Amino acid sequence: MASRLFPLDALRATAAQLIVLHHLSVYGPIAEAMHRLFPLLTGWLYDYGRMAVQVFLVLGGYLSARALAAQEPQLRRSAPALLAQRYWRLAPPFMAAVGLTLLSSWLVAPLLPELVPEQVGLVQILAHALLLHDLVPVEALTVGAWYVAIDFQLFALLLLVMWGPRCLPLSRAMRQGLTLALVGTLCAASLLQFNRMEDLDAYAVYFFGAYGLGVLLCWCQGWTPRARRAGLLALVGLMALALALQFRERLVVAALTAAVIALWRRGTLPAWFQRHGQAPVQTLARHAYALFLVHFPVCLLVNAIYEHRAESPAQALDALAPLALLAAWLLSNMAAVPFHRWIEAPLLRWRPRAAALPQGVALR
Repeated sequence: MASRLFPLDALRATAAQLIVLHHLSVYGPIAEAMHRLFPLLTGWLYDYGRMAVQVFLVLGGYLSARALAAQEPQLRRSAPALLAQRYWRLAPPFMAAVGLTLLSSWLVAPLLPELVPEQVGLVQILAHALLLHDLVPVEALTVGAWYVAIDFQLFALLLLVMWGPRCLPLSRAMRQGLTLALVGTLCAASLLQFNRMEDLDAYAVYFFGAYGLGVLLCWCQGWTPRARRAGLLALVGLMALALALQFRERLVVAALTAAVIALWRRGTLPAWFQRHGQAPVQTLARHAYALFLVHFPVCLLVNAIYEHRAESPAQALDALAPLALLAAWLLSNMAAVPFHRWIEAPLLRWRPRAAALPQGVALR
């Protein structure tokens, strides 16, 4: 029978690949050549590939709500450990990737000075280590750095909203109702107002619409059939209202992601795919964060090798661009495997433990 988590794995794996292809269509001489050769394809990747981030946001909310639900009875005392656990899940692998990016930048600086940081200082590195690099005036040291910080902000905000009502002298049902109302209100406020304010894109409230959609969807799936239908209709109405107020393609991607999760049914995969196709998809999903972190150093190195051939005739050099892009994409996926095995996975084993976290439940 197909795993009920398979759609999440498939979405995560697909989104990670799109992010890599998006960055390969944005940065460096390979991207410039590809825009000359295939303007429609690379233009689509340039404009729409980045919207795969919305998939990560919805999945992030869904999986965080799922993990925190297992902590509900002791959430009041385990919240600090859960926050520390989430930070450890994100920051140390991120800083390892920053180190690889700086090494690659040093190697390629003579050929690609426009793709490397102008300067690197202790304050800048410390801001990245604390995931504050978008909140203080420092230059990002790698692409995608903003998302790591936003992921942590979103989790911290959700944890705060879930923790607050548990400090009040309320019954369990009243606490759950208050938490649902708070998350729903924050999600609606983000979709209807905060997400329309571009100057807030360094803060969690800007992205909480998609993230909260995942949270609410997860909670809906634990309700009675009648309540679940009512909850899903309310989410559909909220998304329709947000799009009517201001059409945003990124919200369409978030809504479609939520629809895939909501409509999935176990056992809907063909038997042959269940036997042979699930494992590769699950492997790609398991390496998605590693791929997200490590692909830019690979992109820099492949672009530098490509640029080193700049003395070749322009047409001949452009003809090599598709092969160079394919090489960068494949090498990025290959590099994600040892990064996950030797850096990300060991760090996960050393992360802080939340009290009474059930076996098999982890904060992504």
